[in-house]
Amino acid sequence: MSTSKTKTPTAQQLPKRVVLAYSGGLDTSIILKWLQDEYGCEVVTFTADIGQGEEIEPARAKAIKMGIKKENIFIEDLREEFVRDFVFPMFRANALYEGEYLLGTSIARPLIAKRLVEIAKKTKADAISHGATGKGNDQVRFELGAYALMPNVKVIAPWREWDLLSREKLLAYADQHGIPVDFKKRKGGAPYSMDANLLHISYEGGILEDPNFAPEDSMWRLTVSPEKAPSKPQIIELTYEKGDVVAIDGKKMSPAQVLTHLNQVGGKHGIGRLDKVENRYVGMKSRGCYETPGGTILLSGHRAIESITLDREVLALKDDLMPRYARLVYNGYWFSPERELLQGLIDASQATANGKVRLKLYKGTIMCVGRESATDSLFDAKISTFDDDGGAYNQADAGGFIKLNALRMRIAGNLKASRAASARAQSKAPSKAAAKKAPVKVAKKK
Repeated sequence: MSTSKTKTPTAQQLPKRVVLAYSGGLDTSIILKWLQDEYGCEVVTFTADIGQGEEIEPARAKAIKMGIKKENIFIEDLREEFVRDFVFPMFRANALYEGEYLLGTSIARPLIAKRLVEIAKKTKADAISHGATGKGNDQVRFELGAYALMPNVKVIAPWREWDLLSREKLLAYADQHGIPVDFKKRKGGAPYSMDANLLHISYEGGILEDPNFAPEDSMWRLTVSPEKAPSKPQIIELTYEKGDVVAIDGKKMSPAQVLTHLNQVGGKHGIGRLDKVENRYVGMKSRGCYETPGGTILLSGHRAIESITLDREVLALKDDLMPRYARLVYNGYWFSPERELLQGLIDASQATANGKVRLKLYKGTIMCVGRESATDSLFDAKISTFDDDGGAYNQADAGGFIKLNALRMRIAGNLKASRAASARAQSKAPSKAAAKKAPVKVAKKK
């Protein structure tokens, strides 16, 4: 019996080959079988390693067991591309969604969409498929990315078609079709869902759907609690070239190595936890908990190097544009012309973001304790000093500067004072009507 809520497609509508974003887990294993049965199509699986911390090779054996040809199984290590081409450009913008979220899930989706499309073109597939639900942001991110890169691609989103909308129905379908189910999944598994990559781990759903519920400390995977972090602080030095970290403590590293190392160091010191209620693009509010230790360090360090190498108004412009940029990433518009335009502006600003930053990590906190740029620092100690500057700065100039900047406020102040004086004068003067009604006093003759 069909599990689809929609009408069965005609033969002309049925895709012949579909590329599925496949993790090898329960949901995507069910989707794989469902695509074969519901659409009668050949399935190509794509499994990406973006630093989720789990073995991905077992996905190959599972796909073969489900009848997928070896040549139709794509398993790729995308960690370097993920950090170099997606995470680092985003951090050049200092992007924070709603002032807090470092966009760990959001920034991974365009890369997956890009590879889905590239594999679809390579294998001559006419459709792609994903396991995102009809309530979340990921469906938007996957599909906006895919349509931008392959405008006429067909997208199959099973969660918007089938009626397997409960865990019990999914397990029953798995049993019916001989799909292996992990014991933890059968027993309910974790009381929330997790999504991990090299930038972060997110926790959502289940018991976390009560925004007033405090998650137990055992939930967190990347970080220790600040209370249990080392009592001795650690100082690390980040070397920046054009806004990107290229070395830590003097040791050159690739982008993925940088983030991996910062995750380890930051996690040890309890850095990067966030519990947030955010506004999803689809309209609802959602509560999520996030661990982003390396990203939190990257943001602090980047702002520090920009503080001495970027012009004041350039920094202000970037800060003005950042919320817009962050919304574009969160909402799935990575491949949009406006994001690419903003990226060009942001990247141009990073030409001078070169130098070194020292950060002190201690019990969940980060403090910048030093920043320098031998080539691009705009910090001029001769001008900034509180001691005798030898005439580098004429303090008398400040008087005229202040008066000119105050001119509009002085004009407005004078006008306000004039209006107030006029109002007081009118309140004291008797009105004409009152003067007419006033009795005339006649002097009596003695």
